[in-house]
Amino acid sequence: MLHDKAQAALGAAKRIKTDLESTLLPPSEVAPSSDQPVILFALFNKCKRGYIQKVVHQVNRTYSNACYDACSVMIRRLVETLIIEAFEHLKIASKIQDTNNDFKPLRELIDIALAEPSWNLTRNAKSGLKNLKLIGDLSAHSRRYNAHREDIDKAINDLRVVAQEFLTLAGMN
Repeated sequence: MLHDKAQAALGAAKRIKTDLESTLLPPSEVAPSSDQPVILFALFNKCKRGYIQKVVHQVNRTYSNACYDACSVMIRRLVETLIIEAFEHLKIASKIQDTNNDFKPLRELIDIALAEPSWNLTRNAKSGLKNLKLIGDLSAHSRRYNAHREDIDKAINDLRVVAQEFLTLAGMN
């Protein structure tokens, strides 16, 4: 009898655990960030690209949750996306595509963006692009490197300048 009650209790506990696991899953999409420690969402208010807005939320949420390598990689992704958006907006995307019409790697995107005669990037944006690529690359490709909060903190001003310039070039600001 005691054994049957223990078995029943164990079965109930397993069902509760299964139910909790299935109902307590994180949402399938990123929720808007409640704070903006890395980049102000206000810069992206006029941006009608939901995928860009989600990346901005991920940049801020990963920072707030001390996931600094993830934050660095999301910053890298945001920069890459904004460069592509600017070239597409000006209808010169072919300059940043290879023979298969795939976009070139970020290193090449930056080099081409720096040399693009249709715009004149500020000195701060030019240096910011290189700095942002470096922190993203270290987190994405260096197996012994782990980003720290201070690494992101040093990049915040660069990100603001680069994002604002490319949002403007892309007609999203």
